[in-house]
Amino acid sequence: MGFFSSLADNRRFKQLPAEQRNLVFYSESGQDWHHFESIVGNLLQQGRNVCYISSDGDDPGVNSNHPKLHTFVIDSDPIRIWLFQMMKADVCVLTMMDLENLQLKRSINQVHYVYLFHGLGSTHMADHANSYDAYDSLMCAGPHHVAELRKREQLANLAPRELIEHGYERLERLHKDVSKKPDPNSQPHVLVAPTWGQNSLLNLCAEPLIEQLLAADMRVTLRPHYHSKVIDHELVDALFKKFQGRAGFNSVESMSESDSLISSHVLVCDWSGMAIEYGLALEKPVVFIDVPRRIRNPDWQDWGMQPLEVSIRQQLGEVIAPEQLQSTPKVIRRLIDSPKPAADYDALRREVVFNFGTSAAVGAAELAKIADRQRGIGMRARLK
Repeated sequence: MGFFSSLADNRRFKQLPAEQRNLVFYSESGQDWHHFESIVGNLLQQGRNVCYISSDGDDPGVNSNHPKLHTFVIDSDPIRIWLFQMMKADVCVLTMMDLENLQLKRSINQVHYVYLFHGLGSTHMADHANSYDAYDSLMCAGPHHVAELRKREQLANLAPRELIEHGYERLERLHKDVSKKPDPNSQPHVLVAPTWGQNSLLNLCAEPLIEQLLAADMRVTLRPHYHSKVIDHELVDALFKKFQGRAGFNSVESMSESDSLISSHVLVCDWSGMAIEYGLALEKPVVFIDVPRRIRNPDWQDWGMQPLEVSIRQQLGEVIAPEQLQSTPKVIRRLIDSPKPAADYDALRREVVFNFGTSAAVGAAELAKIADRQRGIGMRARLK
């Protein structure tokens, strides 16, 4: 794609009748589709028109075929900025943080912005304090999101937003494969899936960690974060080159695939939110390498709340200091040999997430209500 194709798709979007621009989803990349897919599907089943705009020509969402799904690829930065500034729609749903803080701004027109959480991690430590301030409604995955966002409103003197008790549908999809756990007596398969950034496991200790695991006769799958493949591509390439061909080593590059999650016995992680998904959905242990926390909000302690990614660690597995990497294989074998009861995971899911098993239907119903309300507001404004 490019500038002129983006310009053409932007024009095509603007030419749609207003009623077909009632519900707009914006996707930064194809990674977003597995968070949008079920909700969009529910809305289409209701007979609603949905616009799906992506900045990724390979996004599965733009290749979906449905008479009421209108898809657009706008991957040119100038056109995307223009699209956002001039957008005419009733509701725009995003998984993108920091609306208003970076290039993309709210429209000069009356658009209701809805944020859909694409992870279970807390909002106040690893994200900027104002990352969510510009949204009118937020579809919260669990009670911790509601509590944190209300606290932010209090601290920053923000008007109360509409906080929807939504849930986290990716957790539900992964949980369907919980019965496919590998044989605990087979060769241990370790999934190494770090977060990204200078203080990530990938950057600080991935090489010695993988060496320790392979030396202990364990299979290892390295699954880098897609941001790492952009900002630290030389490091990722060097790790792949070093270990490719070694017996027991494998790598995957897509964060939307699930085979590596299902086939592994245990996850080794750092501060990635995927650790929570892996433990809660697949009911398998997580080993956390205790690298420095990801902190984008230096005032996070003013919230007076422990982030979920901190408080849940001991309930999902064990924490190992980077200087104790040599103990990792022993800890892994112990966790595999002594699994946590399924009832414990079930109780933890009920505590951490909303509407487990029905979140897509709940989310679609709530979005439909907002879209109908905003459509009525827009029609009344045009009649004045």
